[in-house]
Amino acid sequence: MNSEHESMEVDVLFVGAGPACLSGAIRLMQLAEEKGLNLEVAVIEKGAEVGAHSLSGAILNPIALKELIPDFLQKGCPVETTVRDDEIYFLSSEKAYRIPFIPSYLENQGYFVISLSRYCRWLAKIAEGLGVSILPGFSGKEVLYGADNKTIVGVRTGDKGVGKEGQPRSNYEPGVDILAKVTVFGEGARGSLMKEITARLGIGGFMPDVYETGIREIIELPEENYFNASFGNSLHFMGYPLELHTPGGGFIYQMKDSHIAIGYLTALSYADTLLDPYDAFIRFKLHPFVSDIIQGGKVIEQGARTVSVGGYHAMPKLCVGGGLFIGAAASMHNAPALKGIHSSMTSGMLAADAVIHAVEKGDFSEDVLNRYNALFEKSRLREELMAGRNFSAAMSKKSPIKFFHLAAQYLNDGLGFRDRLPLVEDCKTLQPARPGAVYQPIGAKSFDGVLVVDKLTGVYLSKTLHREDQPSHLVVHDPDICVTRCDEMYHSPCTRFCPGNVYEIREDEKTHRKELKLNPSNCLHCKTCDIKDPFRNITWTCPEGGDGPGYRRG
Repeated sequence: MNSEHESMEVDVLFVGAGPACLSGAIRLMQLAEEKGLNLEVAVIEKGAEVGAHSLSGAILNPIALKELIPDFLQKGCPVETTVRDDEIYFLSSEKAYRIPFIPSYLENQGYFVISLSRYCRWLAKIAEGLGVSILPGFSGKEVLYGADNKTIVGVRTGDKGVGKEGQPRSNYEPGVDILAKVTVFGEGARGSLMKEITARLGIGGFMPDVYETGIREIIELPEENYFNASFGNSLHFMGYPLELHTPGGGFIYQMKDSHIAIGYLTALSYADTLLDPYDAFIRFKLHPFVSDIIQGGKVIEQGARTVSVGGYHAMPKLCVGGGLFIGAAASMHNAPALKGIHSSMTSGMLAADAVIHAVEKGDFSEDVLNRYNALFEKSRLREELMAGRNFSAAMSKKSPIKFFHLAAQYLNDGLGFRDRLPLVEDCKTLQPARPGAVYQPIGAKSFDGVLVVDKLTGVYLSKTLHREDQPSHLVVHDPDICVTRCDEMYHSPCTRFCPGNVYEIREDEKTHRKELKLNPSNCLHCKTCDIKDPFRNITWTCPEGGDGPGYRRG
């Protein structure tokens, strides 16, 4: 195989076409125009098109958008609806109890419900109109470093046309070395390049990052539905089906044309090895109160993703020589408010300001790029993240202790009883299965294939595609662990926490020997396996560029 990689040079490279990088690229070009600078700026995206991997039942706080594109409505920003009122419910197994108190961070009146994939495609058009080169179908496979092995000088994209055993096929194309004076990483939660950089350069935060896995759907409802009345159109739920020790909850947001976004998030700090986040989502949908809202509907799209909720204390160092880290890749998510889009946008815009400063000085060292950190420290974004800095740590505590922590944090701007409240990595929280414990999935009769669908149907509805004869992008380092220690202690949790049925444990009929079977073509790129595996035996890597989900409404 020819290992020569062609190279291309740009001034600034953004990795990932989510709201963080696209906002950063737009702001950078706006500043360059103001200062009369001519910059070559590129954005690479592993999805087949911009928005294909962008998934969120999303409420957008428009504060950053108004700053970036003041005339966003005139420019066709794809707003679904405006939030008119919020409702929060506590669910028991049969009842729903409306909570009369709305915490200030969950007050969304006047904010927008959006489709994140549509929103990112719109931002990409704005960026292209300013001269940014958008390169979909290019996955960042490897970080390139300078002679000192510390300064980032660009990214190598993944090879294409590689066979299952690593051999080149007739359509083989080697990856490209994209060299840049500054590379801005906005890969989203648990980015594979961010993992590499963090391990190599030791830039991790004070606390480990922690995550939630969210299953989300777009449902088309009958014309006469719940949201045609004067009820709130931003609904949040807590309680059932999770027990109180496990953080998580559901949401339903009104969209246009009688569509809704519905989803359920389960914190990966859960201890019960038999828990299945997809199962929790289905049980949530089948709750009498929820099922009454969505009755007569049809699922038209489904997907899954992880959300980084570690917050301020989990944030990595924000810059190194030649590199900046933004958005969810840098743990910039407002966990109490359940929002990250405006946070990601703001971080990208702050990074753009720092890059312009470096361009004017002709110096891209860490000392100069550290302007980004200085701007962050003075920003409303830092203030917002500080207010939720101990939230996820409090949520991970057992009841009723967690509620005392949360109340204290609400009253004293996020401090609570103790700052830097300890967080435990999600891979360390599983408890071994109790003797005799057996996983009891929801019965097949619950799935009608229209409003309630199983995992494999969900994969189909996500439009996920992978070339079948490429090397597996899911690396299981020691398959024997899966069928011995992990199966014995935890009853193979990967067969439950994966929302795409990627992992199966099969038993040979003759030898009765168990073996792990992988179905990487089902992978939704949520990276739950990389995060939650108790033996750290699974590593998620980028598949061939352009593969994966094909979200359109998410």
